[in-house]
Amino acid sequence: MIPSDPVMLLSFVNLKLRDYYSNLDAMCEDLDISKGELVEKLASIDYHYDEAQNKFV
Repeated sequence: MIPSDPVMLLSFVNLKLRDYYSNLDAMCEDLDISKGELVEKLASIDYHYDEAQNKFV
């Protein structure tokens, strides 16, 4: 279960990316979550995935 609140989601996703996954695609596939919905939800609070840093900034 992932957080529905965008700010909590940001923290959750960046922690998972930092500690467990080499990229966003791998995380979304493993957790069975929609990459598009995730990206859209975090964009709503002006955060975007940075592939080089492997986190939302």
